[in-house]
Parts: sequence; C-alpha cells; structure tokens
Amino acid sequence: MKRFIFNIAVGLCAVCGPVVFAQSPAEKQLAEAVKAPNISVVHLWAPWCSNCQAELKSGGWLKTIKENPQVKFYFVSVWNGGEDGRAMLAKFEIADQPNVTILADPGPRGAGKIKRLLDLPLSWIPTTWVFKGGDLRYALNYGEVRFEVLQQFLADVNSEWDH
Repeated sequence: MKRFIFNIAVGLCAVCGPVVFAQSPAEKQLAEAVKAPNISVVHLWAPWCSNCQAELKSGGWLKTIKENPQVKFYFVSVWNGGEDGRAMLAKFEIADQPNVTILADPGPRGAGKIKRLLDLPLSWIPTTWVFKGGDLRYALNYGEVRFEVLQQFLADVNSEWDH
C-alpha cells in the first residue's frame, strides 16, 4: 500500500510539477528588491532572539548602514507572528535610516515557521545575505555578524575581477 501511495505521489509530481508555496507579500517585495543592480543586504532576525539583540546593541548595524548609504538594507522579521520589530529597530536608530526597509514574514515561531525564503534555506537567525543584481554573493547563515567581515563582503561585491 505504501508503494502504491508513493507511486501516485510521484505520478502527480510528474504531471503537476513540484509543490510551490505561495510567497508572502514581504517575500514578493524582497524578491523584486534584490534584483536591483546595487547591493542589497537581507537581514533575517526577530526581536525576541538574543543573538539578534546582541547585534543591535553592539552598534554594528547602525555603523554599517551609515557607512554604506548606497547599499539597501532589508531587515526582515521572521518567526515573529507577522510583527516587524520596528520598535526595537527604532530604539537602535535603524528604523529611520533612508537606506533601510523593514519587512515581516507573516509566519509564526515554532511549528509552521518558514524554512525557506527567496528559495534559500532558513534554519537559524540571525541570518544575513548579500545580493547584487539578483545574485546571492555571500550568505552568513548561522549567527551574529562580524561587522568587519560584512564590510569586507560589501567591498568585495563591488570589486572588479581581472580574471
């Protein structure tokens, strides 16, 4: 019986194609934004996350944002029930920066949380991705950012390669 059900499922996938989950409005906006020719930094975080709070308290995000006015920064609150965390970002002077956009995934924390965003795996926060022209150039997927490393990544993304 299990084999029969498996064969039906495989047959349906062959006919219907792979299962595709609908993007949230925030993900749709983000998907369009990272296609821009400039650098886009996508930071996935949540206000309840102690590692995310530590990054904010260090002042590294504000310094990096101010030092890179040509870079677009997207703070995307995930696993937070659709709340964007704007109040916490405002507390650290990030919310009103002209090159910052604040978004929220509508999903919950715990069971049912998203595990992919922009067709990339999401298993830990904070997570930070650097895009240019729609291409993922760097991914910091497991923990707090070292801001000197992020700054180097931003410089490298704009470098011209001779080979």
